[in-house]
Amino acid sequence: MQFYKNIWRDEGMVPNTLAIGYVLLTYFGGWALLFVSTWWSLPLGVLAVAHGMTIAAYLLHDCGHNALCKKVEHNTVIGRWMNVISGSHYGTYEDMRYKHMRHHVDNCEPVAFDYRTFITQRPLLHKIIRGLEWCYIPAVELLMHTMLIAAPFMYESKKAQRGRVLRITLLRFSLFALVVWFAPWAALGYAVAYCLFLTFLRFMDSFQHNYEIFYTLDTPDAKPPYKGVREYEEANTYSNLISSRWPWLNLLALNFSYHNAHHTKPNMAWFRLPAFHQQIYAGQCPQQLSVWGQLKSFHYHRVERVLAEEYGTADVRDTVRDGKAVGVNALSFLTAF
Repeated sequence: MQFYKNIWRDEGMVPNTLAIGYVLLTYFGGWALLFVSTWWSLPLGVLAVAHGMTIAAYLLHDCGHNALCKKVEHNTVIGRWMNVISGSHYGTYEDMRYKHMRHHVDNCEPVAFDYRTFITQRPLLHKIIRGLEWCYIPAVELLMHTMLIAAPFMYESKKAQRGRVLRITLLRFSLFALVVWFAPWAALGYAVAYCLFLTFLRFMDSFQHNYEIFYTLDTPDAKPPYKGVREYEEANTYSNLISSRWPWLNLLALNFSYHNAHHTKPNMAWFRLPAFHQQIYAGQCPQQLSVWGQLKSFHYHRVERVLAEEYGTADVRDTVRDGKAVGVNALSFLTAF
């Protein structure tokens, strides 16, 4: 027991064990409910699987910051398994961690794949994506996750991952084909859960920064203009709390919504962020966004957001409050290119 206790940072044995246990319970328990395929088990299974993947993704994020365990190797093991559960392990945990660290250090959104140019050069695909987004289907995110499979065949820097991607793709698609054959309602339920999962992560990502997008992920020597400028980082980072009145609701995103606090101390454990947020802002965070404004903005601009690259020049807090903030797509830490 003492060995297990000493694995975790910040006396995190209990909260981290509970979080990982929650992921296992909701993900595998949710799949069991999907296979039951009754009128009550299907919606419960969809919600359970979707939220299990959500918490897995945020645990992966914290592992990338070495915020769970004391040793890098332990964070890596947990992060890799959370990557499997979140369905994004076509890309490696190490690549995701590298991209996300660049985000923190460079104070920008470093990417390699320009999906906006890609779809505008293909008018039919562009029209389909806009139609799907109007229907609340996260087509842009689905495209980005599909590109995780294609990336080793498009980018020389990822060429060594071709065999790995082929093996994972064959395994996952074969398992899903078996589910479709033997339990089609369970397969449909998983597809819906996956879309809900991507939508929730995208909602949380869309308004947390007003950074510029630079296509320099494969250019490690690039020097973005605000690299290392802490004042710029704070002024262009936003805390999108799900609720200030009931802080426990922010656990739905594993406290990822305390985003300014996270950027102030990136390796702070998720369960410490609410108290740290209160400590540095004393309940008056100037960078905090209105959740209802985010919901309005997310709804009204779901099609316009397909090609948007920035919020615009207006203050993000004002535009979000008025439902006028467009936000940005395809900035998930799960898509490392």
